Amino acid sequence: MKYGFVMAYGDARDAAELAVIAERHGWDGFFVWESIWGIDAWVMLGAAAMTTERIRLGTMLTPLPRRKPWDVAGQVSTVDNLSNGRVILSVGLGVTGEDRFWLFEDDPGRKVRAELMDESLEMLPYLWRDEPFEYSGKHYRSRKIPDLMPPAPPPPVQRPRVPTWVVGGWPRPKSMRRAALQDGWLPAYVGDGEMTPEVVAEGVEWIRRERAAHDLSMDGYDIVVEGTTASDGTGSDKVRRWADAGATWWIEADWSSMNPAEVRRTAEARITAGPPRVS
Repeated sequence: MKYGFVMAYGDARDAAELAVIAERHGWDGFFVWESIWGIDAWVMLGAAAMTTERIRLGTMLTPLPRRKPWDVAGQVSTVDNLSNGRVILSVGLGVTGEDRFWLFEDDPGRKVRAELMDESLEMLPYLWRDEPFEYSGKHYRSRKIPDLMPPAPPPPVQRPRVPTWVVGGWPRPKSMRRAALQDGWLPAYVGDGEMTPEVVAEGVEWIRRERAAHDLSMDGYDIVVEGTTASDGTGSDKVRRWADAGATWWIEADWSSMNPAEVRRTAEARITAGPPRVS
């Protein structure tokens, strides 16, 4: 089991300082929130890369259909090189139905955003190869030309690609397949009820079968769950239930406040207390 922490709100200076504290107190990952018209997540992660040596760095999460895949590829590659190969890219379809996140455009609908997501995921491995390529999709295309000048960004340190975690809506096969064929599952439940360890266990078994059908093993594949635990060390029993269900990452994520001063104070206190380790 690995343990990550999400900084719910803050700027690049906060990220640079809190990531150091997280690394010092045994956390395995430090994540920031990527917004539409907000503080730049990749600038924050770049700042954190300069102050840390070991901890993984990533978004929680990037609304990939709202971004141009070539822009995302360049940002991810830049931070992966800066951090010497420590980036994780987490992606989802983006928030639906909240005015704050649709200030500048109309929501094209889940179907179109899913199409954009699939094409972006197809393009990213090519965009991380430091060479021109041809691609023709419904929404995106790329023309192959003899020379790129100025050149493409350098490829990431991590090969064959930066680990990519994808939101998968259980039990929808198409959504789950999208996650199963990448590097990690961010569970979302689209049925009646709520996400539980029992539901995650069902999803993990489905992913195992789907990956086997594509000659892919579960080695190195991540199951990522998030929630909150107390800083008094009593959270291990809660996390153990998810670990027993197949989770490989616990992400400590408190979204209760967006007040910068409050988030900074509570985040530092929770990080310093250390992750809710399962013995």
